[in-house]
Amino acid sequence: MSHKKQTLGEFIIENQTSFKYSSGELSSLLNSIRLAAKVVNHEVNKAGLVDIIGAAGDTNVQGEDQQKLDVYANDKFIQTLTKRNIVCGIASEEEDDFITINSQDENHQNKYVVLIDPLDGSSNIDVNVSVGTIFSIYRRVTPVGTPVQLEDFLQKGSEQVAAGYVVYGTSTMLVYTTGDGVNGFTLNPAIGSFYLSHPSMTFPEDGTIYSVNEGNYIHFPQGVKDYIKYCQEEEGDRPYTSRYIGSLVSDFHRNMIKGGIYLYPQSSKNPNGKLRLLYECNPMAFLAEQANGKSSDGFIRTMDVEPTELHERVPFICGSKNMVEKAEEFMRNAQ
Repeated sequence: MSHKKQTLGEFIIENQTSFKYSSGELSSLLNSIRLAAKVVNHEVNKAGLVDIIGAAGDTNVQGEDQQKLDVYANDKFIQTLTKRNIVCGIASEEEDDFITINSQDENHQNKYVVLIDPLDGSSNIDVNVSVGTIFSIYRRVTPVGTPVQLEDFLQKGSEQVAAGYVVYGTSTMLVYTTGDGVNGFTLNPAIGSFYLSHPSMTFPEDGTIYSVNEGNYIHFPQGVKDYIKYCQEEEGDRPYTSRYIGSLVSDFHRNMIKGGIYLYPQSSKNPNGKLRLLYECNPMAFLAEQANGKSSDGFIRTMDVEPTELHERVPFICGSKNMVEKAEEFMRNAQ
């Protein structure tokens, strides 16, 4: 038996039956994400060498200063996804409205929408901390042959057909699911190919890491305060270790590998939380559930939330199943 590592392309072909729609469509979608990721990875890695770091002067729809690199990443992902004749619409954290894409025959034949956070954690670029791309893919709900509509994007997370992230770190990885487990691929930069390095990734059911911005403690709801105090108590395997990078992709990735919980709750500063439901929380929730983890807003499963707007924010608790359930218990008890 050969021990040659499988490439992402080979893996997609071999596992095409796990995608309930046409395998060619999935290959095309993931290939465009893979291509854009390689280009963005190249730019991220040389960010310190050229004047690409620092704010671009514009502020995005969320009111965050745009780093030059996330403008670049946004352009690259949109460009690559547009060329493939598969995507009928794209929503991005960096764009106020969704982008309509016509098929090459001008008859709106494309079937998928992609929601994307092109460069999550971009405020970390200047200090050489890992950043990432998050993506979420749905089949459109409006009829093929018509232009894409807002309702094609405002679908519950449970309707996702694929989701994943790219982490541009010490090594660059693409991690994704199509609803049949989670697999991770590492980029070999010399060859430019992604190889299967982390098959069937799962969250340990229990973990000893909690990830939350404790600087906001005073603003958190009582249930979250109580859970943080629980994490810090000396009992059994507690106190837990606190690890918070401030880059969702990196924090999630570490917790999935080592076991842990990530919390970005609502607060008096951000009454709905800060993370965006459609292109941050839902894709991460899909990955978490496929990796034997759990995700909710403290009360409701993340993927059951009915979206009402493109850039909607929700409280987010995600990670190892038993840890999330414990946090939810504290939330309920503080009601």
